[in-house]
This record gives sequence, C-alpha cells and structure tokens, in this order.
Amino acid sequence: MIEIRMHGRGGQGAVIAAKILASAIFKEGKFAQSFPSFGVERRGAPVLAFTRVDDSPIRLRTAIYEPDHIIVLDPTLIRQTTVFSGLKRGGTVLVNTSAPITKLNFPAEYFGAAIDAADIAVRHNLGTKSIPIVNTAILGAFAKFTGVVGIDAIVKAVEEGVPVMHDENAAAAMDAYETLNTTAEELVDATSNNR
Repeated sequence: MIEIRMHGRGGQGAVIAAKILASAIFKEGKFAQSFPSFGVERRGAPVLAFTRVDDSPIRLRTAIYEPDHIIVLDPTLIRQTTVFSGLKRGGTVLVNTSAPITKLNFPAEYFGAAIDAADIAVRHNLGTKSIPIVNTAILGAFAKFTGVVGIDAIVKAVEEGVPVMHDENAAAAMDAYETLNTTAEELVDATSNNR
C-alpha cells in the first residue's frame, strides 16, 4: 500500500486534490481512498488530506501516520507544523515553493523536490496572486516526481473532478508536470552513486 499525506491551508484545494488523486489512481485500475482531516473550517487554517493506493481493496480507515509521500501546498507549514512526522525513511516530499529545495533544510533521509505551483496557478488564472489555488498544479508535479500515477490519468481526473475552470486546471497540472525537472527515482540513483 502507498500512503500520501497532503498538508495545506483552507482554500488551497488540498481536499479536492486528494479526491482527484484517488480518482486518477482508480482510472489506472488500482484501488484508492481519500479523505480530509481538519478542525475549524476556515480559509487559511491548516488542513490535512490523505490518499491511499493499493492493488487490492483498502479496508483501513484511519488517518495516515506513516506516509510514503508528503505533498506540501503551503511551505510556511514546514516551520509551523510537524509536516515530516512519521514520513518513512526514503520517503518523498513535494513542496509548493519558489525557493530551491535545498533552502528548506529538511532531513537528509527524505527525497525532496520544489515546484512553484503558486506561479503556475496564477498563470492559469487559478485564484489570485495573493491566494493562488495550487492543488491541480501540485498534482501534475506529483505525477512526475513519484510516478505513483500517470499524468494522463491526472489530467482526466482534473477535468472531471474540479468544480470550475476545467481546462485551466488541466493545463496547470500539465504545466507543472512539464516544469518539474527531477524525479524521486533520479534522486535515489544520484544518492546511491555518491556513496
């Protein structure tokens, strides 16, 4: 089973992203489950969303405490919450930020990538410059970075799963997929070669 935890803020689309990711995985013939976890429902409050993937039916119904992959929609959460809590050794972290991943100073036992999903979202008129809606862009980058799901399934799920601006959201996912210039597999290989 593959477990994915998303960290975002209310209004960024983490809950919808988890649902779209599950839908994309289902389209590829696997089983998927997604659900949110949040307290006070207000814009800007921290939100967690979870997605599970497996080749067989998923019966587990708990929050994800030891994820294989983490997606961070708001980089300020790295300093304010326990984003890396439980992340498996060798797990991946994908962060929406314009800063290089090396500037985030997170533990070396994880493989990380940065994508400026906020800029991509704004270029595709998803939200505003001060409040970009980054969920579909981050999913395109996640497809590229992890290989857990293909970009074609993500685009199809985005087109079917977002409430508005289907074409713009699909284009943002594809743009992020094409923009990200590394994969977790390449990072693992590079680390292995440097030992």
